[in-house]
Amino acid sequence: MIRYFTVLMLLAFAWACQPEVSDASGGAEESVERAEYALVIHGGAGTILRENMTSEKEKEYTDALNAALDIGERILKAGGSSMDAVEQTIMYMEDSPLFNAGKGAVFTHDGKNELDASFMDGASRNAGAVGGVTTVKNPIRAARAVMEKSEHVMLVGKGAEAFAQEQGLDIVPPDYFFTQNRWDALQRTLEAENKQNGALLSNPDHKFGTVGCVALDNKGNIAAGTSTGGMTNKRYNRIGDAPIIGAGAYANNATCGVSCTGHGEYFIRYAVAYDVNALMDYKGLSLQDAAHHVIQEKLKAAGGSGGLIALDRNGKVAMPFNTPGMYRGYARPGEREVGIYGE
Repeated sequence: MIRYFTVLMLLAFAWACQPEVSDASGGAEESVERAEYALVIHGGAGTILRENMTSEKEKEYTDALNAALDIGERILKAGGSSMDAVEQTIMYMEDSPLFNAGKGAVFTHDGKNELDASFMDGASRNAGAVGGVTTVKNPIRAARAVMEKSEHVMLVGKGAEAFAQEQGLDIVPPDYFFTQNRWDALQRTLEAENKQNGALLSNPDHKFGTVGCVALDNKGNIAAGTSTGGMTNKRYNRIGDAPIIGAGAYANNATCGVSCTGHGEYFIRYAVAYDVNALMDYKGLSLQDAAHHVIQEKLKAAGGSGGLIALDRNGKVAMPFNTPGMYRGYARPGEREVGIYGE
């Protein structure tokens, strides 16, 4: 009888010690082995439909997403920090006119470009952000500088621009951000607005353009960043979720890093980026379950549209969205995925 009991105990112990399975999408089971590195990006979510996309334009976006992943992955493979990977990856996307951030920023009601960005370090929980800047070439660099070079978390407008200049960041004239397609989008919106007796309208293309990146480096540190040009036709120096820590971005080495894209007012009200972290921290949910609940259930039920990218401390990835499409991609050792449409 004792021998039989001993055999049962050994079998139970062996079963308990078996490693759990992990998947790239961040499934319900937690991995016990951390990936050497992981990187996930987005370039905005919205009404992105295959039938409205030419093959040439689709290739442009796919190539741009892969190029952005190349930049971040190269840094992480070489043992670089997650913060450097996030900054350099987002800078590339800010410099591309394809995305609503930096060079590709949309226009306000007054025909200006007002840019926002945030940055967070999951190791220290330190964070920085800028809002409403008009002359900073790469707002993500300014956000990181606020985090590392100031005692503050958020700077806005002229003060943020003065700080960026003091830090030696690239300052450009406002017309640097002019692109014809973004200008044309504003004109279409204004025309539609006039037909509605001046009622304020947002972008008729229904795309929530933002760029973001979350990275995990070989030291286990997570960093997250988000950058945007905001909403077409916005007024009154409106600022959305992108520069708000906990709404547009969040990072915590113990749980996850998150970057969001969507209708910013909802992401602010529901503290979307932080909410994913909180569900993992307080309820013990997996990354995939937490991200799915926030985007597909909680936010959708409230009428909020958009998506997020996230990775956990082991490098598992989640990229949920409740819109027809989201520009997105991730890279881990030996793995890469890029997507545009809802599959």
